[in-house]
Amino acid sequence: MVIVKICGITNVSDAYASIKYGADALGFILYNKSPRYVPPDKLRNIIKRLPPFITTVGVFVNENTDIIKNILNETGLNIAQLHGDETPEDCEQFTRVIKAFRVRDHADIEDISSYKVSAFLLDTYSVNAFGGTGLTFDWDVVADAKQFGNIIVAGGLTPENVSDVITQTSPYGVDVSSGVEESPGVKNHGKIREFIEQAKHLIS
Repeated sequence: MVIVKICGITNVSDAYASIKYGADALGFILYNKSPRYVPPDKLRNIIKRLPPFITTVGVFVNENTDIIKNILNETGLNIAQLHGDETPEDCEQFTRVIKAFRVRDHADIEDISSYKVSAFLLDTYSVNAFGGTGLTFDWDVVADAKQFGNIIVAGGLTPENVSDVITQTSPYGVDVSSGVEESPGVKNHGKIREFIEQAKHLIS
């Protein structure tokens, strides 16, 4: 069964709704240029209120590795997701790490084999944003990437198309942020439920 990550969580209510409806992981943005940014002190308080056995992922963009390590320790995050231009050497600084690749075409994953990480996240390329674009990319790229490790598909996913990407690519996981939002950082709980049900084939 595919793993579902709800990303861009900014508050306890949205975290609880995601968990209630079956999310496997919650993503929190530690990139202060994002409208979904959560300061570390606020994030620590959110994580302290979560039930056990839920994976928490901190999303960083071109951040200093020592700062990332400090934030992971201070907040209790389980996994670092590196969503910028980080090198294989940067990724090796962490025990559990997801490396994101922003995809326009197959050429954007030509260096993927250099990274030894827990999983790869493929997101839609944007000149002006690191994720949260609401746009999809060419899912044919996923087939090429899967030979190098676990692939999480992101970028423009919604309750309406998540079953399509799963059927076409059989990824390790799917990741959604803007596709289940009322506005940046504010989730629609009905959309969260529908997305997870569609992803996990639970609709009767």
